[in-house]
Amino acid sequence: MSLREYRERHRTLTRKTAAMDQSVPVMLLATTDPTSRRILGDELRRRYGADYEVVDCVDLAHGRAVLEGLRRWGRPVALILGCYGPADRGGLDFLRRAYGYHPAAKRGVVVTWGDFASAPTVFRAVAQGHADLVIIRPERLRDEEFHGAITDALDDWHLAQGSGFEAVRLIGKTGDSRTHALRDSLSRNHIPVGFYPVGSEAAERTLASLNLRDPALPVLVLEFTASPTVLENPSDLEIAEALGVTRPPPADKIFDVVVVGAGPSGLATAVYAASEGLSTMVVEREAVGGQAGTSSLIRNYPGFSRGVSGAHLAYRSFHQAWIFGTDFLFMRKVETLGVDGALRTVSISDGTTVRGRTVVVATGVDYRRLGIPQLEELVGRGVFYGATVSEAPSMAGKHVCVVGGGNSAGQAALHLAKYAKKVSLLVRGPTLAVSMSDYLIAQLEATRNVAIRYGTEVVGVRDLEGFLAAVDVAGRGAADAGPIEEIEAGGLFVLIGSVPRTSWLPDTVQRDPSGFLRTGAIREVSDAESNGPGKLPLALETSMPGVFAIGDVRAGSIKRVATAVGDGATVVSMLHAYLAEHPLPASMSSTGGVAAPEESPGDVRFS
Repeated sequence: MSLREYRERHRTLTRKTAAMDQSVPVMLLATTDPTSRRILGDELRRRYGADYEVVDCVDLAHGRAVLEGLRRWGRPVALILGCYGPADRGGLDFLRRAYGYHPAAKRGVVVTWGDFASAPTVFRAVAQGHADLVIIRPERLRDEEFHGAITDALDDWHLAQGSGFEAVRLIGKTGDSRTHALRDSLSRNHIPVGFYPVGSEAAERTLASLNLRDPALPVLVLEFTASPTVLENPSDLEIAEALGVTRPPPADKIFDVVVVGAGPSGLATAVYAASEGLSTMVVEREAVGGQAGTSSLIRNYPGFSRGVSGAHLAYRSFHQAWIFGTDFLFMRKVETLGVDGALRTVSISDGTTVRGRTVVVATGVDYRRLGIPQLEELVGRGVFYGATVSEAPSMAGKHVCVVGGGNSAGQAALHLAKYAKKVSLLVRGPTLAVSMSDYLIAQLEATRNVAIRYGTEVVGVRDLEGFLAAVDVAGRGAADAGPIEEIEAGGLFVLIGSVPRTSWLPDTVQRDPSGFLRTGAIREVSDAESNGPGKLPLALETSMPGVFAIGDVRAGSIKRVATAVGDGATVVSMLHAYLAEHPLPASMSSTGGVAAPEESPGDVRFS
C-alpha cells in the first residue's frame, strides 16, 4: 500500500468512525499480518457487527492514531486486539501502548495454532499486564472456542462499566454511605442497577414521572415489576421483600445443613451438599461471593486461564447451588446460634429461626479498620473498605490510594488504575513478596500509573466539603517514621488485615487469640462431646458438636479462593458422617431431609 493510499484509508476510516453513534462500543484490531487481519475482521464483523463498531487497522501506527481519535471523541472501546507471531512481532508492544489510550478496554493478544515458540514471550507479556487474555486465531468457521474468549472478555467489560439493562434505578446523594452500600450490594448480587445522582437531569426526570417530591433518599425504583415499584429509603428487608427473594422456610422445616455465609466456601458447601441430596439453606447478609466477589480479576484460580472476575465466579456458583435445590435467604443477618435437642437453631434478623441438623459457619472476615476517627466519618464519601468494583468508574481522573499488601489490594489497584489518573499502593512492610502473588507484583510494577510505596502507613485524612480530599502518610514505626506527608487523593480503598465475623457465635465455640474458629485437632476436646470418649473430632468441626467452620473464618486456613472451595467440598463428607451417627429421634420427622424429602431438586425457591 502506498503512502497516499494509506493516508486516504486513514482519513476515510476516521470520518466513518467519528460519524458513528457515540454510544456504540468499539472493537479494534490492528496487525501487520494481512491473513490474520482478514480472518479476524470477518469473524468479528459477522458475529458482533450489529452491536459493536468493528475497526481493523492496517498497521500498528494506524491503530494508535485511531485509538487516540476515539479517546478524543469520548468513544467507548470494549476490546483491543493485537497479534503476535512470525508475521507480526509488534502486537504486544501495541497492546502495551494501547493501555494509555483506553485503560478500561480489554486487550487480547491473538496467536496462531502451532506457534509454540512464541508462547514464552506471550505468557510473559500477559503476566506483566500488557494484555488481558490470549486468544487462538480461528482456523475454521464457527470457531466457538475463539468466540467464547471474545464474549467472556466483553461480558467482563460490560460488568465493569455498569452499562446496559437496568432492572433497578437508584437515586441518591453522591457520597452517601447508604447509597454506596445499596449500589455495591445490588451490583455484587448481579442485579442490574443504574445510579442517578440526585439533582441530575435523569434523576429529576425519573422522580417527576413518579410524582415524587422531596422523597426520603435513597430511592429505589424496581423497573422489572408490572408497574414500577418505588421504595423510599428502604431497609434491607424491605428491599428483599420487594425483589421477591424473601420466603423464609416453614416453621417445621428441618434442614440437613444450614450454611451461614455465601462466599466461595459457603457456596461450594451448598453445591456439593445439595447435589448429594442434603437439604440445604444458605443465609447471607450482604452479597454472594464474600470478599472474593469484589475482586475485579482472579487470574490464578484453576481452570480459568483467562482469569475470572470474583463477581462472575460467585454468581456461577450461586446459580449452580440454586439449580441443585439450595434455599437462600439474602439480606439477612444471623444473630445467634443455639441448640434445641438434636437440632441447631439459627436466629435471623427478620425474627425467624431456621432449624438444622448441622450448621456450617462460612462467614469469612472483614477488613481491619484503620482506627482513624476522621477517616471513619468519610466512609462512602471517598473512603471505602474493600475493593468496591462499582466505585471504580467514579475515580476517573483522580489520584487514588489503596492500602494493603495482599492479593485483594493488588487486584483493586490494577482495576482502579484503569480509571484513575494515578494509583498509589501504600504498603506497611518492606516488600510484597511474602503477601502477594508474583504475577500481581509483576503487573503492578509494569503498570505506568501505579506507584508502590513501601514502609508507609496512613495516619490521617483531610476532607473538603464532606468528601475526601487528601491522605496523610508517614513512615511506619517510631524509629524510621519521617515527617507527615499529605497526598491529594479523591479515593482511599483500605484492604488490610482480617477480622473474623464470629461475634454472633456463643462463647462456647472455641476461638484462637485472634478470634478465628478452632476446628478438629487444634481445639480442645472433652469426653462429654457427642463424638464419644477417645474419639477424634472431625477435622472441620468446632467445639460445638454438629457445627463446622470453613474458609477464612477457620483458624489456620490459607486465605485463597481455591482452598476455601476445597473446605466447602471437604466439609460435606463430614456432614454425611455426622448425620449418619446422629439420626433424628423417631418422634421428630425431618421435612425436607434425606429420608423424607419435601421438594424435589427441581422445585427450587429463591428464598
